[in-house]
Amino acid sequence: MGDPRVTDEAGVAEAAIEISQRLYDRLGETIAVIEDLVAKQSPDLTSDSALLQLLHETVSANVDTYFSAIRHNIPVADIAAPPVALEHARRLAQRGVPVNALVRGYRLGHSVALQLVLAEIRSAELEPDLSLSVLGAMSTLMFGYVDEMSQQVSAVYQAERERWLESRNAVRALRVREILADESLDVDAMTTAIRYPLRRTHAAVVVWYPDSAGDRLAAAEGFVKHLAEALPVHGAPLFVPADSACGWAWLPLPSGAGDAVVEQIRACALAADGEPWVAIGQPLPGVEGFRRSHQQALAAQTLATSSGAVSNRVSAASDPGLSAAALLGGDNLTAARAWVAEVLGPLACATESDDRLRDTLRVFLRSGSSFKAAGEQLHLHVNTVKYRVQRAIERRGRPIADDRLDVEIALLLCQWYGAAVLSSGDE
Repeated sequence: MGDPRVTDEAGVAEAAIEISQRLYDRLGETIAVIEDLVAKQSPDLTSDSALLQLLHETVSANVDTYFSAIRHNIPVADIAAPPVALEHARRLAQRGVPVNALVRGYRLGHSVALQLVLAEIRSAELEPDLSLSVLGAMSTLMFGYVDEMSQQVSAVYQAERERWLESRNAVRALRVREILADESLDVDAMTTAIRYPLRRTHAAVVVWYPDSAGDRLAAAEGFVKHLAEALPVHGAPLFVPADSACGWAWLPLPSGAGDAVVEQIRACALAADGEPWVAIGQPLPGVEGFRRSHQQALAAQTLATSSGAVSNRVSAASDPGLSAAALLGGDNLTAARAWVAEVLGPLACATESDDRLRDTLRVFLRSGSSFKAAGEQLHLHVNTVKYRVQRAIERRGRPIADDRLDVEIALLLCQWYGAAVLSSGDE
């Protein structure tokens, strides 16, 4: 007669595999629930769009790895942390996010994942004893997995943090972050500490390479040096790493610097090797200008990253409508997309024809509702402008006189965020 414990263990393993498969079949939903809780409870892990994307991919990879371990009976000790989870830990170390925030993120993910498993076991309507055994087996493996992953990512975090802090640029970057965060600091002392003239006029620039693997800081810094050689700078530029894929820079300029300098930076960026993505702040004076120009460049970067449109590879805070679009879109593009659809109706569809109609209507409204002025700006015949404006109103489904401001704002969001706020089909 066989040992009943062997049969019981096999039955528990089979049921656990079935439960994990049911959750895996709804992988997107499972990931979204975990990611939502972690993002809400640990804002340090989602301070910008790049970190938010890394968090999403890290949660996805960990959930997939955990379910694979159950399905294939892989011991926890044999599981290596997903590469994206290790990169997530490195980026957090580079940004100075406390390691406690990283570990807490795993604990939060553990808690919500356990609730999802429990709910799925209940819905499976297993025998009570079997349900308890399955829950015990899955929770034991889950705890072991989270504990092991926490140790692995913490070790990578500590190693990266030590390496990062050892570099001269990192120390300089810490001082710069202090300047950006604290208005009461001694300007002259900080000028000496970072070796950059804070009392001059500054144009802040953010440089990043979103589609490139590996460390691109050297390329970003080389681009900033090239800018300094091409511009009428008064001193060496300041460059500090934000992380391994992004650099912040400031160019010290003469007091009369203005839009012409911004256009020079734009031209250099558009012609640069490696096609860096560049966001440009306005030239502004003094330490307040140092901070404000950087804030503007960061806003432009967030917009460019959110839209993903190649047309936004080089953008400036002074571009018409950009600053307003950055404020209006912010971190809640889901709500912005829903609102744009409500305001524009079918005109918010992501088609080439609707894009032409939106562009014509936007220019027409911005030109004081002048068909002639819009035609001159778009290089179109007046009758073509009239036709497109009328067609745009028809596509929207109602006149624009009563809510013209809403329409202009919605068109502005479409211009800068593109597909991120557009409807996927002809709705």
